Amino acid sequence: MKVFTTASASRSRGLSAVGAAAASVAIAATTAIAAPGAAGASSLSPSALLESAGVPPRIAALADSGSLSVESVDLIPEAIAAVSGSVGLPTTVSNAILSTVGGCRSDAPEAIIACTEDQTLTTEPPLSLRVNPANTDIVVLGAGLHEDGSMRPVLESRLRAALALANSFPSAPIIVTGGVPQSGRTEADAMFDWLVANGVPAERITKEERSTSTVENAQFTDEILDARRSPAAVVVTSPGHLQRALVDFRKAVDGQRSIQGVVAP
Repeated sequence: MKVFTTASASRSRGLSAVGAAAASVAIAATTAIAAPGAAGASSLSPSALLESAGVPPRIAALADSGSLSVESVDLIPEAIAAVSGSVGLPTTVSNAILSTVGGCRSDAPEAIIACTEDQTLTTEPPLSLRVNPANTDIVVLGAGLHEDGSMRPVLESRLRAALALANSFPSAPIIVTGGVPQSGRTEADAMFDWLVANGVPAERITKEERSTSTVENAQFTDEILDARRSPAAVVVTSPGHLQRALVDFRKAVDGQRSIQGVVAP
């Protein structure tokens, strides 16, 4: 399996300050969890610390390239508070590192595809949402409506997953994306109505209702993210759709922000 190193990814797009900070948080969190209270923990190599917390070696190796460090001591308390006791932490840390320095923020399509294939699809909230929810948008992808404008089960499943995230991270903005109206109602309309009916304040939700495909979901959502200067977004969709959606969104944002995903169970 092809793995793009930090050095090769940096040549293509360079690390943003947000990306570097997110990676530092991931490593800092893993450091403290791997050796809580150990004064000498920082003397270990970053990859050794990551591996000790269960991160796959091929991903942990990215940390030894020189672009990542465990010196962001000021980030450790915030990171620990955000992820303490979470289930599946090694997966979320691995995905966070790949999303920031593993090629997923490259402007090279082949790097984005390889990086996305390396990630593990999960129902766990990504690290960016845990650490910086107010600046991480939850993006729910639409699915075709019935002729009468009602939702299909696949879309309700995505909305239930998004609602769980919305309730866990009440400061996170939400974008519902999908056009293709049926009986005068777009997918975004249907999703907006469902979320509001289930207790999400209407002012938290932005509708994107021009798109007719996943590629357009990504392109038009990126315009909203640009206007907000959002550093990160979490895409919520079905298991068979998420990997392709992540590739489309990562291409659309052109390395300007971290894009991670959550599977709707």
